[in-house]
Amino acid sequence: MIAQIHYNSRKYSIDLSKPIDISIPLRDGTENVSAWYLDPPKIFPVRSEDWVGCVKEGGDVNFNNIHFNPHSHCTHTETAGHITETVHSINKYLNQFFFLAEVVTIPPEKQEDDFVITKRQLQFALGNKKRDAIVIRTLPNLDDKKNTNYSHTNPPYLLEEAAIYLREKGIKHLLIDMPSVDKEKDEGRLSAHNAFWDTEGKLRLDATITEFIFVPNSVEDGTYFLNLMVAAIENDASPSKPVLYKPE
Repeated sequence: MIAQIHYNSRKYSIDLSKPIDISIPLRDGTENVSAWYLDPPKIFPVRSEDWVGCVKEGGDVNFNNIHFNPHSHCTHTETAGHITETVHSINKYLNQFFFLAEVVTIPPEKQEDDFVITKRQLQFALGNKKRDAIVIRTLPNLDDKKNTNYSHTNPPYLLEEAAIYLREKGIKHLLIDMPSVDKEKDEGRLSAHNAFWDTEGKLRLDATITEFIFVPNSVEDGTYFLNLMVAAIENDASPSKPVLYKPE
């Protein structure tokens, strides 16, 4: 099915039958992506004295509880409420779902003991393009990103200058394949989060950060339409399912 999209006085065509899902699904157990020192997520049937929510065990339906943290266990999208005193809800402030996005591949640069994404790298990747969203694929890009435990590994992150650049360029939606845009242990500064949402200026409640994506190597860098979908949960963050469509 071909859909026509009008954006900034231009008309694009996308094939809705060719979605590119860049989310990481939530799985029960240790074969799940994780971070922030939490136990693995659990998916388990409800049990009572005389009933079990598992057809295999004799129940009439499968009826599972799911215990997880969206920041730690799956692709998730968050608002500035993640770091502000007021817990601004992603369900309230993400109220548009289609955006023009640029997929870029960045090899993080070594700086002392860290690997970082710099302003210069993003300037080179984006040039003079005007986009609603940026989708950052870091290198190396191996399948084990989908089940890595990132706790205590000091994964790559954005420098504050890079986050400021994206904000000033008008990027509203930042997606990355790491557990955070910030350094794992930074004494609570959260420099990139604060810079992107402009917590010291005019708070950007319409801007989002999505972490723990996975962009397959078969997806070329370039322009896409992004469908960014979240669960209807009143919380600073929600599990999300970002899907790309290549304009034709």
